[in-house]
Amino acid sequence: MTLQARIDRLRSGTAKTGCLLNPMGGQVRKRKPAIRQALDDIPGMLVCEANDAITFKSAVDQLLQADIDLLVIVAGDGTTHAIFGHLFAARAPADWPLITIIPGGTTNMTPLDLGVRGKPEQIIRRLHAYLRKPSAPKLAQRAVLRIEQAGTNPIYGMFFAVGLVARGVKFSRSPVKQIGITGGIFTAMIMLRSLFGMLANMILGRQQSEWAPVNMTLTEAGGRIHQGTYLFALVSALDCLLLNIRPYWGTEPAPLHVTLVDQQHKRLWRSVWPILSGDGAVLQEKDGYYSHNTGSLTVHMDDEYIVDGELYRSANPQTPITITATDPVTFLVL
Repeated sequence: MTLQARIDRLRSGTAKTGCLLNPMGGQVRKRKPAIRQALDDIPGMLVCEANDAITFKSAVDQLLQADIDLLVIVAGDGTTHAIFGHLFAARAPADWPLITIIPGGTTNMTPLDLGVRGKPEQIIRRLHAYLRKPSAPKLAQRAVLRIEQAGTNPIYGMFFAVGLVARGVKFSRSPVKQIGITGGIFTAMIMLRSLFGMLANMILGRQQSEWAPVNMTLTEAGGRIHQGTYLFALVSALDCLLLNIRPYWGTEPAPLHVTLVDQQHKRLWRSVWPILSGDGAVLQEKDGYYSHNTGSLTVHMDDEYIVDGELYRSANPQTPITITATDPVTFLVL
């Protein structure tokens, strides 16, 4: 079935809906009875619970076989990242159901970027109200990052990062995550810990391995090469990140936002707010700050990286990691 046919069925009130719920998501664990009741109130919705790679794949296969028109994901960034991987392996985006992501995890960048706000059960009730009285749906499209390296399976996600950002996420996988803090407070804790690690390195005059910058070579689609040591580098298909952070300022009409901050930066503390707020256009490349939009790039490095909060490592520093933009995925925005 074509995407337009699914949109037409959604508009006419005849759409088939399915939901993948991760019961271990940070928000879901806190609110599961209310979330489950809100889902049960939607007539005909097929709900699958899954919380690991095997059950994610099984649930995705079951929902696709049911020929649903709308896939509702109640989970966080890590689960969405895993689901995208299974969807891309199964079908081209043009053959996907429409996607709605309800923030049910510890971090929820994609739904927040799409403007989805509220508690999960409130958003589900908004979906229920829409399905009872359908109208022209509010849709948004985003490309997805396809991350490939020879010898490994492709990885799909919305956010790739190395350096201090990856170190901060690795720190978040420690017992800190078990405290049960989610959302913006959790993100702020990770940011503060990353800044503390950077400050400690500057004061000590040496690099602590757990907060070290990243040595890498990044080559843009046009052939321009960036080589050196960077505090952090990120690539994102999202217009904004958690806490409404917008750490890129490229103006090129391309789907992937790339930002680099060189270790040999100048006036870093004055630059923190422009980087976070999207006002980075005032920053200069000669001072160590660079942002650009592109459709693809390659990275050579021997280090860890994150994709949507999940930790990976370069399989071979001699083999490039290639990042490209997929065809856009269509989301229903509630």
